[in-house]
Amino acid sequence: MNTRNIILVLLAALPSAFVQAETSEKESLQAYNARMEWFAEAKYGMFIHFGLYSQVGGVWKGKQIKHYAEWIQGNANIDRDEYARLAKNFNPVDFDADFIVRTAKEAGMTYLVITAKHHEGFCLWDSQYTDFDVANTPFKGRDILEELSQACKKHGIRFGLYYSIIDWNHPTQKRPSELGKKGRPGNTLIVDDRKQEYVDYQKNQVLELLKKYDPAMLWFDGDWAPWWTMQDGLELHRAIREASPQVIVNNRVAKRNGYELDFVTQEQHHFKDSFPKHWEGCYTMNKSWGYKKHDQAWKDAQTVYNKLKDINEKGGNLLLNVGPDGKGVVQPEAIAILQETAALLKEKPIQKNIPTITKLPGIKVNKPKARKKK
Repeated sequence: MNTRNIILVLLAALPSAFVQAETSEKESLQAYNARMEWFAEAKYGMFIHFGLYSQVGGVWKGKQIKHYAEWIQGNANIDRDEYARLAKNFNPVDFDADFIVRTAKEAGMTYLVITAKHHEGFCLWDSQYTDFDVANTPFKGRDILEELSQACKKHGIRFGLYYSIIDWNHPTQKRPSELGKKGRPGNTLIVDDRKQEYVDYQKNQVLELLKKYDPAMLWFDGDWAPWWTMQDGLELHRAIREASPQVIVNNRVAKRNGYELDFVTQEQHHFKDSFPKHWEGCYTMNKSWGYKKHDQAWKDAQTVYNKLKDINEKGGNLLLNVGPDGKGVVQPEAIAILQETAALLKEKPIQKNIPTITKLPGIKVNKPKARKKK
């Protein structure tokens, strides 16, 4: 093991009160604050969950599957090869990037994040590292990510990409049920000592996304996988920072319970009190992130407004989700909620309490308390 790797192991093991994240060692506070300036002022963004799961809408072989629609492969224990065949019919011909981004702009949102690759492993871009992507579907020839990127530039919206650390399709990983073991459907286990193979694949894809689309943000998820370590996250974050000094990365690139760079992500709940660093609360508009045809439990505009106000006044941003259906259409109920919330914002503008950052965040000292969803 070389000296640098030894340092990383020690960083991951030492109490956080004594260490600073390796990715930020060479960055000044001034540079960090400059990179985070737009996020600090952002207030409100749009999350888009879209993938193969959008076609089935939470239903598998006539049965409604409980919980999040984008988790249907895991929750319904669907064979990976059978699930992958959904790609043969992926053809969201009605996806309208300009309409979606214009809607976000009119709603008062200033940034947007789309799931470039969710846990299912399907890639919404033509990746040179896999055939399990949009280029091998009836939709080939169109690039949703580029369409959104261009629309964001047109309307003055920051463009972000979501990337899942776990991958239910990649041959280096298997869900516990595939190995005859019990465990959370969203977990994966590395098989046959092939972790480095996947880590290389993942890094190559992330750098590919940076090169192709130059996003303002990378939004990671799936850090709960038992094989993904703090050290792995620090390594990936360092590679990202070297490739793009300006891209903002959420804390789930490493272990969310111990990492705070570049910003902290709260999901379906948010902090009870003001939090002194950059953070974001992400919420669904109904009960699911991905499109779920039977989910009509919509939040009303006043509820969304209240969450936005509470989050902004505590120093955070609200990232509010939409889930287009298999044709690429955002549900009219979601559009109506965005429009009605925008009307409330015009009537009662919200002032964000922007945190003053005086020390670079990294591996945190204390776990913040979060308020669970009521």
